[in-house]
Amino acid sequence: MNGRREEHVVLLDDGGKPAGSMPKTLLHHANTPLHLGFSCYLFDRTGRLLVTRRAMSKRTWPGVWTNSCCGHPAPDESAGGAVRRRVREELALGIDTPTCLLPRFRYAATAPDGTMENELCPVFCARADGPAQADATEVMDWCWVPWSDFVAAAALRWPISPWAADQVPQLAAAPGFSRWTEGG
Repeated sequence: MNGRREEHVVLLDDGGKPAGSMPKTLLHHANTPLHLGFSCYLFDRTGRLLVTRRAMSKRTWPGVWTNSCCGHPAPDESAGGAVRRRVREELALGIDTPTCLLPRFRYAATAPDGTMENELCPVFCARADGPAQADATEVMDWCWVPWSDFVAAAALRWPISPWAADQVPQLAAAPGFSRWTEGG
């Protein structure tokens, strides 16, 4: 292996409690078990959202536009710590303290190739510092957009990932969310 340790993902029971772990390489298939993930929406100081297009080598939803960063906390890693780690690994960005706005977001979706995603996926927002330098194995493209543009894409559903399409209206309704899109 290229010097990296094998990544493990936290499996969950139906109540959302940890129930073991599994190597990420074995996780996603037609009957993916419920597991812990996260989504993060990164905003710049003017309130624009960083959107990313998933690399074509990704196992799930390759080439699809989505929120800034997604991932899985490792066993014994906090979700906030996982957000910071993955933003640094995928985008080489520093961020302020991630704020969880949707702690119980859960979704299941099946891609056209039959691969299923099945996550309890807390949703975070954070401010990003500096220009993105994406890891090409994770992100094939990115851009900063006004929140209203991403809301329009979510309403259409097909231009973005299924989890982001479901998260957008819930985020917009979350108490305190507007502070992210107003800049500051």
